[in-house]
Amino acid sequence: MCEANGGCGECAAGVGGGLGAARRRPAAVCRQPRPCVKCGESAAAVVIRIGDGFCRACFREYFVHKFRAMLGKNRVIFPGEKVLLALSGGPASSAMLRQVQEGLSRETAKRLRFVPGLVHIDEGAVRGQSPAQREQNLARMEALLQETGFPYYLASLEQALELPGSVLRRGPGAAGEPCSSYKEAVEGFIQQQRQEAADGDGDTSSAGPSTQHGPGGHPAAPRLPPAALTAELLRLFEAAETPTAKEELLQMLRGHLILHTARARGYPKVMTGESCTRVAVKLLTNLALGRGAFLAVDTGFVDSRHGDVTLVRPMREYMAKEIAFYNHFFGVPTVITPPLSTKRQEKTSIHRLMESFLLGLQADFPSTISTVYRTGEKLSAAPAEASSELQRCLLCLCALDIDGEEELALEPTLVTEETGDGADSRAAFIPLLCYSCRLTFKEMGPPATLPPYVRAEARHRSCRARMKEQIQEFLLEDD
Repeated sequence: MCEANGGCGECAAGVGGGLGAARRRPAAVCRQPRPCVKCGESAAAVVIRIGDGFCRACFREYFVHKFRAMLGKNRVIFPGEKVLLALSGGPASSAMLRQVQEGLSRETAKRLRFVPGLVHIDEGAVRGQSPAQREQNLARMEALLQETGFPYYLASLEQALELPGSVLRRGPGAAGEPCSSYKEAVEGFIQQQRQEAADGDGDTSSAGPSTQHGPGGHPAAPRLPPAALTAELLRLFEAAETPTAKEELLQMLRGHLILHTARARGYPKVMTGESCTRVAVKLLTNLALGRGAFLAVDTGFVDSRHGDVTLVRPMREYMAKEIAFYNHFFGVPTVITPPLSTKRQEKTSIHRLMESFLLGLQADFPSTISTVYRTGEKLSAAPAEASSELQRCLLCLCALDIDGEEELALEPTLVTEETGDGADSRAAFIPLLCYSCRLTFKEMGPPATLPPYVRAEARHRSCRARMKEQIQEFLLEDD
């Protein structure tokens, strides 16, 4: 993809001369104007693929149509349903917010008809930002959220340390869905609109006044959390032994905090802004981390592992460059945060290593990321559902894919390293984790440094498992 006035697609791809010709002839030397392939009238402003040059108006229409087609094809979000948009401030989530804004403001029958809310998690403490920098980023982000007119919720990553253990339990199925089918939801929504119009309520698409809340829905008075809570969070990340463990820990805390916000505020659906590029990187990264059994859940359009809250990825068919050009052409504001800080710059995480590997291939072979993405599309749906919370991973809530006793037999060092209360020992956690989370858990430092809600839920599950074993032994003795 390139700007048409900066180079045509044939020059960018080296047509007629192979890969070597592409490197010898940079795209910038070609200034030949080309017409838009859709309207044929205006000059092309961007080349998405070789031979596919779009003017700005047609590129915008193409971008909007892809977003709406993704939602319409899957029919996961029902009319009138509350949907929480998880915004990091980056290019993909910002473009997603713009699509929702424009979709709700359309005066046509194709307008979006769900009720959006916004949530932003401040991660500046673990990204090496000073309190002043965090305040500045939060002010910029809050200004962007206020402009939308949607309800919004600001939270800091430190608040994840105060989450209840129940956030690690699967909710009661799809209880948040208003109807059993999409057709019934549409009919109910149309009837509701007619009734409200007859009552004189007018347009029902308004989301209400903007508000600032913490994850539990209570007003967040201080913008930054207490220094003691920040210090506890930093100790948690410092205890992680590898950059890969830090990345996984960050994703876990962020996901749990967003999930708790959605549950506390009554949002049965959550939208995330993962692009096609990000999904491709995540697919190969999770393979390397031992999450092959859960790729369909981790990278698919729908993630329903939490039961009452469904995660949706509507930006997963957009390449990162498509998003970058859209934001550039149409002035979509973004708030960029630095990457996760680490003192071991010579050894990067598996996440960063896989990202640089894929982007390096993409530079020479432009179909690399789309090929990886399409391969992931062929994966089957989520594995068999677990019947109880004891059969779900404590950290990722996916079904356990390995026996805990088998793992302990393979790694006797886990037993010899136990210190303090047996409920908080490494060996006590292992049976509660899936294969991938066990690998990460071993690099997260002592169990005592884990977030309190994780330790509390681990004790709860261990107690339930012991009670279940005792009941089974009692029944066997009676027989």
